[in-house]
Formats: sequence, C-alpha cells, structure tokens
Amino acid sequence: MLKVAVIGVGYLGQHHARVFSEIQDVELIAVVDTDIKRASEIAVKFGCRYTSDYKEVLPEVDAVSIVTPTTTHYSISFECLRAGKDIFVEKPFTVTVEEADRLIEEAQEQGCIVQVGHIERYNPALLAVERFIEKPDFFESERLSPFLGRGIDVDVTLDLMIHDIDIILTLTHSKVRDIKAVGKKVLTERLDVAKAWIEFENGTSALITASRLSNDRKRQLRIFQNTALLTVDYQNLKVLRHYKDNDGRIQQEGFDVQKQEPLKVELEDFVRSVKNRSRPRVSAEDGREALRVAMMINERIKETS
Repeated sequence: MLKVAVIGVGYLGQHHARVFSEIQDVELIAVVDTDIKRASEIAVKFGCRYTSDYKEVLPEVDAVSIVTPTTTHYSISFECLRAGKDIFVEKPFTVTVEEADRLIEEAQEQGCIVQVGHIERYNPALLAVERFIEKPDFFESERLSPFLGRGIDVDVTLDLMIHDIDIILTLTHSKVRDIKAVGKKVLTERLDVAKAWIEFENGTSALITASRLSNDRKRQLRIFQNTALLTVDYQNLKVLRHYKDNDGRIQQEGFDVQKQEPLKVELEDFVRSVKNRSRPRVSAEDGREALRVAMMINERIKETS
C-alpha cells in the first residue's frame, strides 16, 4: 500500500486528495494546508488526518503531491526529497531554471521519483491523436480563458502557455533555435496575454497564443504535416483529421476519444512510476525544459516592451 499526502488543498489540491482516495492500493494519509480550516474540511471529506505543517507527515508517507503556489515549490520539494520522498509537483515546476536544476540533482542523489503536473499530456484527445503524428512542420495552439483570478501569481506564459510549450516540445523532438514573442500586463502585475513564435533546429515552427482575458474558453492545437492537418480540441475532447484521398479530394474524419479524467490518469501514472521506480510520462527534466522555454519567451517579451 502506497502512503501519500497532499500538500495544498485549494481548488486543484482538493481534487488530488479525491483522486488519491480513489486509487487502488493507495492510502491517503493526510492533507496539508496553511489554512487549517480548509485542511480540516478536506480531511473529513476523504477520511484522513490534517495538519498545517507538511514536515509532520513526512515520516508517515512514501510520496507527496505538492499543489501549492509556485513560489513555494522549491522549498517544499527540496525538503521532501531530502527526506527521501517521491514527489509530484504541479506546474510550473519552479520559479527559476536554477531551482529546477537543484531539485533534479537532489532527486538523483536521493534516488527519488519526480513528476511535474502537466495535465494536458494525459488529455484523452492528445493521447488519441499521437498515433497520427509523423513529422510535424508547424504547430498552432490557442489557450484562452476568462479571467478567473486563479494562477495570477505567475505570468500567463507560466500559467497557461506552458502546457502547450511542453506538448510541442515533446512532439517536436528538437531543440529551440529562435523565439519571438509579445505580451501585455492588463489586469494584473503579471503578463495576462502572450503570443510566441518558436523556430526549432529541425525546421519545425510553432505559433502559441495564451490569454486569461478572453470572453470564451478555448483549448486547441493544430498540427500541420505533409500528409494531414490534425486538430486537437482539449476542452471538448475531439480530434479531426483533414487529408487528401487518392483522387486529390480533401476529406475530413473525426475520431472517438475515450473519455477519462486526465487528473486520475496523471496521478495513476505517478503511482505506477513510484511503485515500479520508472520514469513518469512527464519527468522533472520535461518540467524543467518547459519552464526554460517559457522563461525565454518572457525575456523576449521584456526586450520588445
């Protein structure tokens, strides 16, 4: 039985607690939150104990899920790794690339598993389209959201855009050659809207748009390659393929997407990785690289401001 704790049970953390309480051969030992009333409410709901100090539960668990503000990721993760615990850390991995590097080094020294929470990698629509991806020439992604007041402790590049950065890096299998970007602070002290053009060493390019000031909610990726245009609708769980048939006519086909909760698939992957001592689908190195590119985009935006 794998014993786990969830550190941070706000909007997203509560769902981590729920999912862990549902996974077979996993015992949710405790939930942790600086808001002790909130911790108590979640603990009652899922039948575990609660505390405001995560260090209290470390001797009792094998692994932890860290769902706290990004500014606390490094300090909490480091203490958990130093205690020999496997960790799941929500994205963005850390505030800086240097912090990510230090956590990777500590995990290697302690022999610990680190998984970063890029949940879209587990979206059923993305999983369904992967078998049709051959050699992409161009990616176009849009991730738009109404202003919800969540995630505003970081730029939109680190809140929303980083999902698409991670996915495109994974599908491209190439290093970044150049980045052009623009962005703007509007309602917060952080970037609220951003657009980036990325060129890769293998000739692939990508146009990525992210905004938390949209009237509508949209999560879409288009993949252009010689044989087809693939469209992934993360929100509505739809996949479309446009292609030419043998007579040169444009055809369209949709694909069934197996509906499943991405967070559950993601945390099941974490549990499996911990038990098997295997690399998770989204490793610490993946989280670090997505963070590095997001930070590069921020730098380009500063240069053009």
